[in-house]
Amino acid sequence: MTKYPLHLQQLITYMKKFPGVGSKTAERFAFHALGWSENDLQHFSSLINELKKTITSCQDCLCLMNQDRCPFCTDTMRDRTQLCIITSPKDAYALEETRSFKGLYHVLGGLLSPIDGKTVEHLQLDKLKKRIETFPIKEIIIALDSTLEGDTTSLFLKDHLAKWGLNVSRLAFGLPLGSSLEFVDGGTLARAFIGRQTF
Repeated sequence: MTKYPLHLQQLITYMKKFPGVGSKTAERFAFHALGWSENDLQHFSSLINELKKTITSCQDCLCLMNQDRCPFCTDTMRDRTQLCIITSPKDAYALEETRSFKGLYHVLGGLLSPIDGKTVEHLQLDKLKKRIETFPIKEIIIALDSTLEGDTTSLFLKDHLAKWGLNVSRLAFGLPLGSSLEFVDGGTLARAFIGRQTF
């Protein structure tokens, strides 16, 4: 079988670095790029080349920002008494889509996972402490994944935050909207029972 030209092979290899992209999809992307105009290819190349230079992390909340201005920390309309702890900057955008939260964010940068070598030292706890002591925080919302690592990290944070006497809550996990009980898995159903609210 004839191999692809070296440059195309290298492009396919890099395309496979994207999550969920296998060999066939990477090949399709690479061949599709061959059909782009020279102008589109140059613009795409420029965007990738400038990515790390133009998008940085906020020194306070660690969310993504552009041109030295954090869209969350610099917004004077946000509630400084609420702090939402999230795993990655991407989570902030998902929560913003709901229009349900108007407070501040704090990115942990990962979850506790001893098997993967992710310990307490990998969490941004010093920055978290500084924010709690800087702002008039009254409630901390833990918005981490509903996984073993997420649960472990949430329990650790609950104990860690106890010394400040703050109201600590966690996002409820349960039944998806519009779901039928017969199609809901046991773990999700159990979560729904544990997180039930007064009706």
